[in-house]
Amino acid sequence: MYDQPRPDRPTTAMTFDQMLERVRYEGAYPTRERAEDAVRTVLAGLGRQVTGDERVDLAQCLPVEAALVLTAQIPDTEQLTGWGFVKDLAARTGVSPAVARWDTGAVLATVTALAGPDLLARILQRLPDDYALLFGQARLRRPERAAA
Repeated sequence: MYDQPRPDRPTTAMTFDQMLERVRYEGAYPTRERAEDAVRTVLAGLGRQVTGDERVDLAQCLPVEAALVLTAQIPDTEQLTGWGFVKDLAARTGVSPAVARWDTGAVLATVTALAGPDLLARILQRLPDDYALLFGQARLRRPERAAA
């Protein structure tokens, strides 16, 4: 796994400033600074949840400043549910869960666009089912087969 070289880091589809402007638009934030706070908070939280190759590949899709926020976090040993993720962000920032959910949606909509459908599917496979909604995706549960 580690002995195989990774291809050079691809050029990201947007700069950090462009990312902030997109998040500002998605979240209807009044200032760029408010959008940047949301980006840093949500990406730090995501960095505590996403691990492995998906974490590395996601970091490669993000602008450098955003990638550094994501990868600066040590992954948690216990994975949070989607709602737990929102509540954790609310507790860490001192905002209401509604505001934390809004911030999460605005930032992850932009992350979804940067990651693309294949990487997003891989990320969602490694996270609890309810994260799909945070990324603006529908995720239907497949019925479990009864043991024969």
